Amino acid sequence: MLRASLSTVLARLPAVGSAAATTAARGYSGVVSETDTRGVTTVTLNKPAVHNAFDAELSGALRAEFNRLAQCEETRVVVLRGAGKSFSAGADLEYMKAMGANDEAANYKDALELADMMRSLRFLPKPTLALVHGATFGGGVGLVAACDVAFGTERASFCFSEVKLGLIPAVISPYCVAALGERAAGRYFISAEVFKGKKAHELGLLHEVYESDEAMNHAADAFIDHLLGNGSQAMAAAKQLLHTIRGQPIDTPLIEETSRAIAAQRVSPEAQARLAAFLKGK
Repeated sequence: MLRASLSTVLARLPAVGSAAATTAARGYSGVVSETDTRGVTTVTLNKPAVHNAFDAELSGALRAEFNRLAQCEETRVVVLRGAGKSFSAGADLEYMKAMGANDEAANYKDALELADMMRSLRFLPKPTLALVHGATFGGGVGLVAACDVAFGTERASFCFSEVKLGLIPAVISPYCVAALGERAAGRYFISAEVFKGKKAHELGLLHEVYESDEAMNHAADAFIDHLLGNGSQAMAAAKQLLHTIRGQPIDTPLIEETSRAIAAQRVSPEAQARLAAFLKGK
């Protein structure tokens, strides 16, 4: 096959239905996952004292949670956010200092694990929505770019800060270049300039930008309700379709592949049931 305040934010989303389950991913409090009665799972980066900075434990917990949610029938939509003043400040500097003392092979293994976490988010077969506030640097920008949809506030700040530390935004680059485009990514990868929410919206990193956390969350509530009105299997198939056609020439193999995709979807139980309900309601 072809290939207002953060407390207001956290309180309002999910806003409909009581929480059905709240867990610290794999018993680790740095990632908190909550699923409400609608099937909306909110995954929160929960290390506010260090601005939700990445280390191996946080990355591993996120990877495990994204993989779990991919198989969780209860979850229909995934929301990603950060606790405290920031979405995520990127890599934890103490962790990076410790990794710098290791050899190249150890750093390669560590980078692969981070890359696998990003991939598990990008290919999660449920709609993913990032809600971004505060500082979002380095790997934090990668998380935003790996989500299907991203909303943010005007005050949110973004930076590919790696080059200031003698590093490069390697693992996150496929997602960030896809979101910003090669030209814009080229500028911000080498300049490490900080840009705000409005600019992130202009560049395509954010789909929508809002004056306040409250406005962002109100819009997120409405958007999630819209998603919940769609067929879950159809949304998963639509995501897979995007992965299939990305970068492919419009040739016979692609035409055959997309034709197989819609044929399979037309005869699926979900499509049959939803089409029958639609026709009945006309």
